[in-house]
Amino acid sequence: MLHVPRLPEILDVMCRRLPTHAVALVLGSLVTTAADAQQPSPRMPAITGFSPAASLSQRQLEQMAIAGPLPARARSHAQELSKEPHVAGTPAQKRTADYVIAQMKAMGLQTELRSYDVWLPHATGVSVTMMGRDTVSLDVSERPIAGDPVTALPQYLTVNGSSAAGTGEGELVFVNFGLIEDYATLDSLGVSVKGKVVLARYGRSFRGIKAREAEKRGAVALLIYTDPLDDGFVQGDVYPEGPMRPVFGVQRGSVFNGTGDPLTPGYASKPGAPRLTVEQTNLPRIPVVPIGAANAQQLLAGVRGTDIPRSWQGGLALRYHVGPGPVRVKVSVTTDAATAGTKQIHNTLGYLRGSEYPEQYVYIGAHRDSWGAGAADNISGTVSVLEAAQALSDMAKRGERPKRTIVFATWDAEEWGLMGSTEYVEDDSLRLKRSAVAYLNQDVSAQGSQFGGGGTPSMRAILRDVVKSVPDPRGRGTVYEAWRLTSGTRADTLEPPMGDPGGGSDFAGFYNHFGIPNADWGFGGPSGIYHSAYDTFAWMEKFGDPGFLYHATAARIGAAFALRLANAEVLPYDYAEFARTMSRYLGPVERGLTQKGWSTAPVGELAKAITGMEQAARAFNDARDAALAKGVTKAQRDVVNTQLMLVERIFARDSGLKSRPWYRTLIYASDVDNGYSSMVFPGVNEAIRYGTASDTQAEVTDLVTRFGQAASALKTAQDALSAAPRK
Repeated sequence: MLHVPRLPEILDVMCRRLPTHAVALVLGSLVTTAADAQQPSPRMPAITGFSPAASLSQRQLEQMAIAGPLPARARSHAQELSKEPHVAGTPAQKRTADYVIAQMKAMGLQTELRSYDVWLPHATGVSVTMMGRDTVSLDVSERPIAGDPVTALPQYLTVNGSSAAGTGEGELVFVNFGLIEDYATLDSLGVSVKGKVVLARYGRSFRGIKAREAEKRGAVALLIYTDPLDDGFVQGDVYPEGPMRPVFGVQRGSVFNGTGDPLTPGYASKPGAPRLTVEQTNLPRIPVVPIGAANAQQLLAGVRGTDIPRSWQGGLALRYHVGPGPVRVKVSVTTDAATAGTKQIHNTLGYLRGSEYPEQYVYIGAHRDSWGAGAADNISGTVSVLEAAQALSDMAKRGERPKRTIVFATWDAEEWGLMGSTEYVEDDSLRLKRSAVAYLNQDVSAQGSQFGGGGTPSMRAILRDVVKSVPDPRGRGTVYEAWRLTSGTRADTLEPPMGDPGGGSDFAGFYNHFGIPNADWGFGGPSGIYHSAYDTFAWMEKFGDPGFLYHATAARIGAAFALRLANAEVLPYDYAEFARTMSRYLGPVERGLTQKGWSTAPVGELAKAITGMEQAARAFNDARDAALAKGVTKAQRDVVNTQLMLVERIFARDSGLKSRPWYRTLIYASDVDNGYSSMVFPGVNEAIRYGTASDTQAEVTDLVTRFGQAASALKTAQDALSAAPRK
């Protein structure tokens, strides 16, 4: 009998050694055998959202989907797509779109290239100069690595995306991570950054927040470096001897604190669309330049002035000082904003049409653009989407077409502010709000062996169940078993922790803007090549994913996950887990109110509403399982699924958050003063942080109403099932 955990490796050898037509013939036989080998017994519980009989066939189909992605083919895609730097708005990036479209056409998918014209000025020049009697111009480029030819290719200049053009000159001030609390510390030390050039460490907050806070306080330029304490030699051997960042490695990245094209906020950047001027946006007004640790050390070596707080000391071989000065620095950036600021970006879409519900859509997507060759970020995600598409399109050719349409998307210009995916959701807003079942995101899907996942709580149980059927490439059982092991989850009553969807990747348009449920997953490990010239195929093959087994494994999860959502009789969202998760966030709300000296009565109102939703969700779950055991008509399924798709959309307020109207959902958002961390109940918590007691009460009242509406939608779905007849 075929040993199923070795099936992917067997298929990989087949793919490399047999002609394509022979692989196709043998594949059908092998996946059928694999499905038979893991066919559930009559006592095995049904899959959530499926009848017992449908569960049996669905598990077989998912085993076929899991068998489809191949490491050798993943390697080939990765090598081709990361052969050169491909920043958004360049011909090289358009070539990645052409490659993906060609691959999807070869799979037999219906394809679409969706293009938009967005504000995307590229840097044309950068300099950082130490001024004084002995003027020194720093070399801000990244050095090529022997044995990695891609690092010797022309790279995007070491300028942060959306940096302002211009020149800033002044004494240097070291501001630690450039957090709001770091500036409070500087205030207490009597140090001002007005008229100064600021040097900040990467980490602890989004780089755009660092730029915003420096500019707000009057700095004339910002330099950002990655301290070796965080992802350099302090953490391990540096590339090419190890996976960590060399001292001349630079982290690029956007400093735009927004989502989508900044000139067309809230609507698609199509020809004829009204556009703001740059002055009407919140784009940075000062030059922002990333530098390597070696350059940071050269600058900090001459800084004196105020001594640093103990916690500000990093990993460079010197004693850090705050300044200001006596080191004086001039930072200059030029861009093509005046001549070619608007550039065209390209999303690719591949459609596998559903057999029963072609107008309901399950999306699985990844961004293609990078700051360099981008083997990890995010060619790994693009390859995962391609391999999932290949697996499911092959099944469709053999007659196993999904019931709902699955859309395989690759997005452009994510690195500049989620532009490609945002323009798409703004363009297709009506269809998405009406018909999108879920969005599955792949962003850095493979650069190690340690699994992690996240998304909206309604989708977490599905992800956990899917990975229980996917083999771990290192032989640690299933991905789920390896996940429990590496996350230290020992108690049988606990599940591995999962991340919240605050923002920062392409799920934002689907979830943060519209309330469409989302999930994401990937495999991580030691890495110091983020947003640098060293995120290459050679690095990936040596350190990130030798053999490309985890690229294929991420795709296996995506194929099975998408297929489950596409085929479910009743959409398998878990709104009981959603409500339970929300109840765990009441404590911080209560503490915030207490710290303000305000009444904590609103917490009780919110707790009661959440409990009401959980009770409605539990009752619906029981009714769903009982009805599916007997049989549910198509008319009933239609009513039930329509109500289920409403639940999370109910929490998306049309007017959005007061701080950021584009962010509509009242459940999760990125922290407005951090960018990387998630904020739960952002309307309420921002009112506590910045507003009044009455503002907070208004936000709680709104949220309570929405939990009640969600419970009502679940009750309507339950009522539709309450008298489910036998088929």
